[in-house]
Order: sequence, then structure tokens, then C-alpha cells
Amino acid sequence: MSDRVVIREPAGTISIPPGTLAQIVQSAAESVDGARVRRPRRALELDVDDGRARVALELRVRYGVVLPQLARSVQERVAEALSAMCGLRVDAVDVAIEELD
Repeated sequence: MSDRVVIREPAGTISIPPGTLAQIVQSAAESVDGARVRRPRRALELDVDDGRARVALELRVRYGVVLPQLARSVQERVAEALSAMCGLRVDAVDVAIEELD
């Protein structure tokens, strides 16, 4: 996980620590029905550099869901959350489906 994100504004700076960024990613991913981040502390990587982010996460998914559709939904929600909440441009969200429940 990369260092904290610092957003510089005319009124001051906003600092977002890595743990908070990871929680944003986890919450966004798990907002997709049937998706759970597998061992969030080890199965989630987030690299931020110069306002751009790359995310890699491992998922545990509910048996019976359409895997490509679920993965695309997770990618979209994670990218939207990081963009809207942190002002980051998300270059990639790599999803690995590692387990079925």
C-alpha cells in the first residue's frame, strides 16, 4: 500500500491515510451484491502516484453469480468511489476471483 494521499487546495491540504483508502476500496467492492474482499489486509493493493491510482484486489464471491459481470461492477464501483471521494484518477482496478461461497 502506498503512502497517504495529500490533496492541496487553496484553503489548505487534505491528507488521506492508506488505511482509509483501503476502507474506501473495500466498501465500494463489497457494495456489489455477492462480492467480498478476501482478507482485506493482504488481498488488497493500492498504489497512488501523482493523483493516479492502481488497485488490485482478491474477491470471495457468492456461488451462482455471473463472474465477469460481477468483476466489471466491482471495477466500476471502486473507480467511481476513489474518483468521487478522493479526486483520484483510477488507471486500473485488477480483480482476481479467488474463492466461491
